[in-house]
Amino acid sequence: MDITVLGAGVSGITTAIRLLESGFKVTILSRDMSPNTVSDVAAAWWYPFLAEPVEKTNKWSSETFYELIRLKNEENVDCITLRLGREYLKEKCELPGWSSEIPHFRILEDSEIINGYNFGWEIEAPVIEMNHYMPWLLAKFEKLGGFYELREFSSLQEVPGEIIVNCCGLGGRDLCNDRELRPVRGQVVYIKQDPGFGRFDQKPETLTYTIPRRDVTVLGGTAQKDDWEENIRPEDTETILSKCEELWPELNRDNIVGIAVGLRPSRYEVRLEEEMINGKRIIHNYGHGGAGVTLSWGCADEIVEMIKISMQI
Repeated sequence: MDITVLGAGVSGITTAIRLLESGFKVTILSRDMSPNTVSDVAAAWWYPFLAEPVEKTNKWSSETFYELIRLKNEENVDCITLRLGREYLKEKCELPGWSSEIPHFRILEDSEIINGYNFGWEIEAPVIEMNHYMPWLLAKFEKLGGFYELREFSSLQEVPGEIIVNCCGLGGRDLCNDRELRPVRGQVVYIKQDPGFGRFDQKPETLTYTIPRRDVTVLGGTAQKDDWEENIRPEDTETILSKCEELWPELNRDNIVGIAVGLRPSRYEVRLEEEMINGKRIIHNYGHGGAGVTLSWGCADEIVEMIKISMQI
């Protein structure tokens, strides 16, 4: 069985790896490859951000959490590290559905909550250095016998393969005529300074994060809907730094080493479903918003299961 995976972001390569591990012959066809994908500039802290429906994304994110831990511990993927992070909220709320699925989750004490906030929690979760993780994924894909080719298509009917797994990201607007798919622009700042633990305000309108990695800390962020601008905006840089300084007063702007922009492929809900187009079987896997890494392995496993069930394997 020949399967074509369309797209070489984190969702595409992860899905391709799972299919290869299940015995299928897989080719990735993509307009861009690492380091020229939006996945390469993802922050990337495990967290189900801008991803619906929660009854599915909670499951996919939990499965991905434990696969990332396994990769770290069993395959020695050293660009995955575990770090503490605290999320601050203006008002007390119900705990997220995934909170019971991960090992470390606790409500913050009143003395730990930053001024201006009234509630929060602490988690320990994987941080993924995408500039190293994406090449690692591609190398694993090739080691398993996968092939890739740079190609661009104007319609899904043009894509070769007995089964097509469509991980096209924002390309789905044109390729699938999916007007529900929209960019959510994210700008980040890289700084050579460690905050000790991550600090987060995950509300889209006040989005703020400091994500500590081994090499740099990633500061964010923006969540600008329907914004296709990929150039760096100085005013966004200033906004990001001002917000991060409120959560992390020790931030030193002299330590800034870079800035990047990426367009999250956002949708009212992740599109993971099957469709027949002119007799060709398409499995869509896109619209992960800001949670592409967080959902990647869970979505990949579901796609493999869908294919096996249809083939009665």
